[in-house]
Amino acid sequence: MGFWLHPLVSEGQRLVIAFLLFFQFVKVSPHDLKLSRWHLYALAIQILSFLLLALLVAYTGGTLRMLLECAMLCMVCPTASAAGVITDRLGGDLAGTVSYVVLINVAATFLIPLVIPLVNPSATMDFWTYVGHIALKVFPVLILPGLVAWVIRYTTHRLQRRLMRWASNSFYVWGVGLTLAMVLATRALLLSGLGWAAVAGIVLVSLVCCFVQFFSGRHLGRKKVESLTAGQALGQKNTGFLIWLGYNYMTPVTSVAGGLYAIWQNLFNSWELYEKSREKEA
Repeated sequence: MGFWLHPLVSEGQRLVIAFLLFFQFVKVSPHDLKLSRWHLYALAIQILSFLLLALLVAYTGGTLRMLLECAMLCMVCPTASAAGVITDRLGGDLAGTVSYVVLINVAATFLIPLVIPLVNPSATMDFWTYVGHIALKVFPVLILPGLVAWVIRYTTHRLQRRLMRWASNSFYVWGVGLTLAMVLATRALLLSGLGWAAVAGIVLVSLVCCFVQFFSGRHLGRKKVESLTAGQALGQKNTGFLIWLGYNYMTPVTSVAGGLYAIWQNLFNSWELYEKSREKEA
């Protein structure tokens, strides 16, 4: 990918994420953002698995270490902004998804810097510097869309109602974001320089992590709506962030896991949407 195209695609994806979150916040009132029991269970799954895998990474080496790093990143990666779009489309709880997007991004911002020195001994920055770097990557596309949407909600009701009607088109914005994610995924894979055996290992690890998180999420909710919402919140990842994190702070080739995870989660999302359309037609 050309030296000018990669920054364009990367920043374009961040813009798409911001738009997706904006339209979700337009539909969700601040009073709708509440803590549920499944939120705590999902946080526990992500945090505990991440810490356990980080400890294993610290005491292993070679190809196994790289694969464990890939799993570690897949497990801690925050929920994708597009998760709300798919959840809403499938009939889940949009407010519950948005609440978890905020929770896991805050948790990841402070959790990841604790582990970086453990898995990357050559790391030279202190805890708060890492927090600042990650926060600058995460919060502009998380906080600003929410603030703008809620200012509109409480000051310009006519515009807010119009935006709510337009919000259904965010599904097509998700399609643009998916295209950009696949471009970044392809770039990460082509530039990795990995042999077929290593690529096969990362393929398997990313697939297992994707399955485990969607499956676990679907079993956290007590009701069907909660189950669907938790599955999307836990399984659907911000893979652009995963690629950035792996390339900048871990073994660079682990960024490939983010690209492959994007493939698996979007195949699963496509299957879910297909099944939902069949239910409507029946």
